[in-house]
Amino acid sequence: MAKTRKVSNLLALAVLSYLSARPMHPYELGRTLRDNGDERSIKFNHGSLYMVIQQLAKAGYVTALETTREGQRPERTVYALTDADRDEFRNWMRQLIAEPQHEYPSFVAALSLIAALPPSEVLKLLRQRLGRLADRRAEIRALISDVLASGVPELFLVEEDYRLTLLEAEASFVERFIGRITHPETGWGPEWAKFHGEAYPVGENEPNLTSETRPTRGDAAEQAPADQKDPS
Repeated sequence: MAKTRKVSNLLALAVLSYLSARPMHPYELGRTLRDNGDERSIKFNHGSLYMVIQQLAKAGYVTALETTREGQRPERTVYALTDADRDEFRNWMRQLIAEPQHEYPSFVAALSLIAALPPSEVLKLLRQRLGRLADRRAEIRALISDVLASGVPELFLVEEDYRLTLLEAEASFVERFIGRITHPETGWGPEWAKFHGEAYPVGENEPNLTSETRPTRGDAAEQAPADQKDPS
């Protein structure tokens, strides 16, 4: 059974991770999070970062080492981890890696209620989503390529590789879903449209030429008339 933690949000996990390397003050932690691109994986801002650090300090997970002031600048408190805090951080990491958690993606919520829209509209939206998924995959591939070119080891981009894999899986699902709606023999579209009191568009139940159903060059050659096939 997962351990219940006094502070359990993922920003706190990132703070513990960076403090396990060396003591830092909150401003430096924020700059480090941004320099390492962590805002792509963990939602935070200046206020939430300071609040999390205060929560960690109250829970005894971080310790204030010193407070300094330079000129007219605000005071800065440097925080560090104790050995016990490092154990807490590592145990938390082990749990997150080993134990899948039930999450609540917004697209899954929309799918659970998708019959509320007519299939004619849903098909347009799904095809729109496919285009945007393709754009996001291209952006991530470009990001990975640029960062690797700067000499960063692939290990430190593994979350982008995972994100890319999820986008590819989602695109594959959307293509299959479109196919299940538009299949000329077993498609869900006609009955779904009838439920909404609308006629299903003529020609919509044509085979959907997604990456899974699009004929290959070999398929095309097999389907061509004999006198059009390559004599070789």
